[in-house]
Amino acid sequence: MKRKIRESSAACKSSAAPTDRMERNGTERNGMARNGMARNKRRVNGLAAIGLAGIMAAGMGLTGCENYAPSSEMKAGIQSEGGEVSWGQESPSAGEPSVAREEGSADKGSKAETIKLDTERTTAPMPQFEDVSDTVYVKSSDGGSVRIRSACDTGDDSNILTYASPGTGLKRTGKGEQWTRIDYNGTPGYISSGYITTQVPETTAAPPRACVDSGEITLNPSWKYAEFSKIYSGAAVLYRSEAASPKGITVCVNAGHGTKGGASVKTLCHPDGTPKVTGGTTGAGATLAAAVSGGMTFADGTAESKVTLSMAKILKDKLLAAGYDVLMIRESDDVQLDNIARTVIANNASDCHIALHWDSTTNNKGAFYMSVPNVESYRNMEPVKSHWQQHNALGESLVAGLKGAGVKIFSGGSMAMDLTQTSFSTVPSVDIELGDKASDHSAATLTTLADGLVAGVNQYFGQ
Repeated sequence: MKRKIRESSAACKSSAAPTDRMERNGTERNGMARNGMARNKRRVNGLAAIGLAGIMAAGMGLTGCENYAPSSEMKAGIQSEGGEVSWGQESPSAGEPSVAREEGSADKGSKAETIKLDTERTTAPMPQFEDVSDTVYVKSSDGGSVRIRSACDTGDDSNILTYASPGTGLKRTGKGEQWTRIDYNGTPGYISSGYITTQVPETTAAPPRACVDSGEITLNPSWKYAEFSKIYSGAAVLYRSEAASPKGITVCVNAGHGTKGGASVKTLCHPDGTPKVTGGTTGAGATLAAAVSGGMTFADGTAESKVTLSMAKILKDKLLAAGYDVLMIRESDDVQLDNIARTVIANNASDCHIALHWDSTTNNKGAFYMSVPNVESYRNMEPVKSHWQQHNALGESLVAGLKGAGVKIFSGGSMAMDLTQTSFSTVPSVDIELGDKASDHSAATLTTLADGLVAGVNQYFGQ
């Protein structure tokens, strides 16, 4: 038995409707609340909110958004007397998410109620921005999520990039009277200036695992090492075990690869900027690596990312049945979380981090884990210095569990590798390679591998 709670990570309450520039939509999803994890025990479909980081590239200067275009939304229901606004009705666009209502709320099929813009705003001049570099936080009087757009135009829903919940930290790059420019995964995003504040939310410093039950967990920009992430708008999902004897231990299961565009974005290999000490997907001596590599392709043409996802889902079910809580980094073909974001979320919402992979060799060599290289400079770099022994101990336990399940083991069961994951990990963390291109990846084999991994987790935690 398991339950999946679809909520944001930043608070233990649900949010109201998304808003922007005096526009509220009653059918849209709850976003991330103020910084912690949610306490709602019902199953809710949620939309991942975001923690945004990074600074705009030089040369933006005083620039404005595209010109306003008249829209039916702006024309309808306007009362210009006294600058007041009037209520109108509109159906939610096909591209906007629906929300699973709680008992007593409006019917699922009800139309969205939207506050219309007045004529003064319709004809507002093209905004200009003063270049800044600071952090602002989302606010809304009714607790609703706020739209972040690719253009300063509320009349076109196709420009909605995402939704941000109250308390979400945003990297501001441009200050304007009506609109604020922010950094959204390295590109400009725009949010109504009326829905941001420089005041830090009171709950910002709350422990990330303060809530008993939680669902979607997004990257909190205040978490250590979060600022090094470049792709962070996705969300992991936390599942609580309903086994008869829950262990109170959370295992992060990270299905390797599976981030669209991840290979073209670069992140630091080490938090201190020093170069890699071993080869791998990125060669020794490099200081930057792919944010998320694309992975290899099996001999039968199957993408590694497909197999790691199937493996993760089987492992999740077995861990839940064994009494472990499970933090799933990826549950679909694409999650917009780079390796640093995945690692930092695992650091703050789990007790160990297991990344699932298959090697790129072609001789069916067996399973092994990526151990921490025995290089003095690397093992003396934080956070590696404080945790490398835990990483290796977890790896040894997983390999022992796999061996006990009859899985073929490569050589001594380990290969030293300088990885982004272990370079930023503050909990026991391992990249486990479960075979290579020539290995069988049928459902029966994945089930055996999952049994071995659960045995290894039991051994590590003394269960």
